[in-house]
Amino acid sequence: MDFICKFILTLLIKVIKLFLVIILETQNTYKAAFKAAFPHTLPVMTGYLFIGIAFGVMFADKGYNFLWAGLMSLLVYAGSGQYLAVNFFDPSVSLLQVVFLTFMVNVRHIFYGLSLLDKFKVSGKKKPYMIFSLTDETYSLYFLTKTPENVDEGKFLFALSILDQSYWVIGSMIGGLAGTLIPFNSTGIDFAMTALFIVIFVEQWFEKKNRFPAIVGVVASIISLLVFGKDSFILPSMIIIMIVLLSNHRIEEKKNKTGEVENND
Repeated sequence: MDFICKFILTLLIKVIKLFLVIILETQNTYKAAFKAAFPHTLPVMTGYLFIGIAFGVMFADKGYNFLWAGLMSLLVYAGSGQYLAVNFFDPSVSLLQVVFLTFMVNVRHIFYGLSLLDKFKVSGKKKPYMIFSLTDETYSLYFLTKTPENVDEGKFLFALSILDQSYWVIGSMIGGLAGTLIPFNSTGIDFAMTALFIVIFVEQWFEKKNRFPAIVGVVASIISLLVFGKDSFILPSMIIIMIVLLSNHRIEEKKNKTGEVENND
């Protein structure tokens, strides 16, 4: 067990060194991007550190070393999926259940990906990491923040992603270490992720003038919850949201084209 822990620690150190080398070697091109991105990630840092700590405490409560928590956050980085995974460390849970529940929890990323096709075109070789590191909070930053004029957009988005993940990894390891050294009652601690989602929703509600997508999301979720129940409402609600928003987008495009034609006439 000590050998495995040492191996994980060595791996984590090497990965961190690799990130530092990449940043230092491309200091002139990435320094401005990271400097511009950091202030925008402060709210996520606050949330991720505390929620990452909560995850680490839950992980330690299962009897695992804090290094495993750090490695999982580094290689899996799934947020709510990791919270769910902690409960899968049980021989009675089948692989099929794990795959199905993980898919249901993360099915929203299909719709995230569709809306990011244009943004990710500027990512170049960083695109695989951008896809891997996409979370709800990072997704929100992509649309809430504007790339500064003197900063490359692809590098700016990359900086947002890597900073957010670093907060999550650090928080997970702190929580795992604290959970090992200090006895915690982890009952209800998994609500921390839900609380963060609520905060993001409220923030976007007040910052965005167009609240139609938020209203559609709430209404679709409530209808799906009433019809399909709490265990099966996520996928139907996502499908309803996608259909309504895509239909609305097409209607708006037709209106804009009609307006342009009338103006030209």
